[in-house]
Amino acid sequence: MAKIGVIGSAVVGQTLARGFKGHGYDVRIASRTPGKLAEFTGKSGVAAGTFDEVAAWADIVVLAVKGTVAEEAIRTAGEANLRGKIVIDTTNPIADAPPVDGVVQYFTGPNESLLERLQQTFPSVRFVKAFSSVGAARMVNPAFAGGKPTMFYCGNDADARKTVAGILDQFGWEGLDLGPATAARAIEPLAQLWCIPGFRNNTWTHAFKVLWN
Repeated sequence: MAKIGVIGSAVVGQTLARGFKGHGYDVRIASRTPGKLAEFTGKSGVAAGTFDEVAAWADIVVLAVKGTVAEEAIRTAGEANLRGKIVIDTTNPIADAPPVDGVVQYFTGPNESLLERLQQTFPSVRFVKAFSSVGAARMVNPAFAGGKPTMFYCGNDADARKTVAGILDQFGWEGLDLGPATAARAIEPLAQLWCIPGFRNNTWTHAFKVLWN
């Protein structure tokens, strides 16, 4: 199985690192200060390293940082270390400003996306947007009475999307391939929609589901 490197050590990064480990992958998690992850690594069995170390080691990388530092994180990891590799982009372009009536503010406009920015800035990397429209609590093996929830994903490389589709299936999702990176203009705002019930009702365990006739 592919070696998985997770860049970002907050709740999303730790959740997905545990998830990949639980599904049998060899996993490492990256932090600017790996030593602070001693408790997590001891409990999870996931080794820690710096951004560049983990990026160089991994076959597939998961980007799990704040959207405001996504470009910086890729630069720190090193584009050379990521060249030709799949990077699963879980980020959203959430601005450093409070929500307005429960609506999270974004630093992108309606006709652009953070995924497109990353792909344009780092053209040698095979970015695929996924895991961006649900909270960490339901990212791995989500259980709903109504069946598998839907995870929307997109990216310019068709083979990379197929690989991510397989991971989503392993993780208990019904993946929905929306094609090239342009689709992230629609996928990323789903996080805004997902957050509204959370802020209004303090419920954070829901997910999206597409129903076909």
